[in-house]
Amino acid sequence: MKFSSKSEYGVRVMAELARRFGSGPISLTEIARQEDLPLAYLEHVVAPLRKAGLITSRYGAHGGYELGRPPGEITLAQVVRVLEGPIAPMVCASEAPEELREQHCARETFCSTRVMWTRVRDSIASALTAMTLADLTPVGGPPLTTGAYQGVVSLPMVSCTEQMIVERSLAD
Repeated sequence: MKFSSKSEYGVRVMAELARRFGSGPISLTEIARQEDLPLAYLEHVVAPLRKAGLITSRYGAHGGYELGRPPGEITLAQVVRVLEGPIAPMVCASEAPEELREQHCARETFCSTRVMWTRVRDSIASALTAMTLADLTPVGGPPLTTGAYQGVVSLPMVSCTEQMIVERSLAD
C-alpha cells in the first residue's frame, strides 16, 4: 500500500509540532521551511488535522499551529486516517463499514485472497496505532532540525526509507 504525499507531509508536520510541543505556536511558513515542504500544499494538509482536533491554530503576530494534545496521545493511525480515510489496501479490505464504502467488489463473499488483504490492513493499522508522535521525537537529544541531524533535514525531498538510511549512517 502506498500512502499519498498528503499523509507523508501531514506526518512530517505533526512530527515537527511534536518536537516543539509546549513551546508555543509555530507558523506554517516555518514548518514548511524546516521540513522543505511546499507551503501552499501544507495549507490543505493542516485543514483536516485542525478540523479533527489533532492541531489547533492561533491567529495574529504570534500565531501558528500547535498539537491539540500531547505527542504521546496522538497515534500515527489517527493522523493517517484523518488525511487518507480508512486504511484499505484493497476495496474488499477497507476499515470502513460495508454500507459506507463507495466501492464494492463483486467477489468479496467468495474471494480467496480477501483474508490476505484483511491481514495486510490489520498489520498496517496495528503498526500505525502502536506508534505515537512521541515516538518520532528525539528523547534527550537535539531537535532533528539542528546539530547532528542537520544533514537529514536539508536533503531535498527524500523518501522516508532514504531518510532512515541517512539517519542510521549519521548515528554510526
